[in-house]
Amino acid sequence: EILGVAGVEGNGQRELAETLIGLRRPSSGTIEVDGRDIAGRHVAEIRHVGVSYIPEDRHEQGLVLNMTLWENSVLGRQNDPQFEAAPGVLLIRKIKALAARLVKLFDVRARSIDVKASSLSGGNQQKLVLARELEVDPKLLIAAQPTRGLDVGAIEFVWKEILDQKAAGRAVLLISAELDEIYALADRIVTLYEGRITGEFAPDAPPEQIGVGMLGGEKQPVAS
Repeated sequence: EILGVAGVEGNGQRELAETLIGLRRPSSGTIEVDGRDIAGRHVAEIRHVGVSYIPEDRHEQGLVLNMTLWENSVLGRQNDPQFEAAPGVLLIRKIKALAARLVKLFDVRARSIDVKASSLSGGNQQKLVLARELEVDPKLLIAAQPTRGLDVGAIEFVWKEILDQKAAGRAVLLISAELDEIYALADRIVTLYEGRITGEFAPDAPPEQIGVGMLGGEKQPVAS
């Protein structure tokens, strides 16, 4: 399923995503993937068990802008034996073959895989991030603000890829400040306010109910 997390920005969305992927350590609780507790594990361990991450800021956390497309295509997997012959010795030909395949598969518009990521449009940068994160067939995809700053065509592309993940039997955690995006994609919706879940809703719940949850309140039943 796609679980949508709705909330006004600044209410713990980034902290939630970064805790799940290992960039922050949780103070308590468990995070389970296939029954395995990954809470407090390193990012590499969490990725190894099948968690992929589309960060809310592709420039800050998704890409290294002054590196080439082929270098960015292997980030997070550079120590994988298929791409590293020995510690610090990368198999460049295999990495470039990976990059060429991803660029073609996800229709990343670029002159070549040797150009810097900074030369791409925002939509093509996000396609590159998606291509890299989905290449590993994740069990769980964490998508944080996945369409921020994109044009309509790029938004439709990202939405389709997220829906395809669900269709393939994978879990998606969609964190978005755009309620239209939550409604378009989510099978179940929770609202987040000041770092806590304030409600759980069906995907066709009225916007006013979602709005109350996003503001931290509880909707009172209407008197008969």
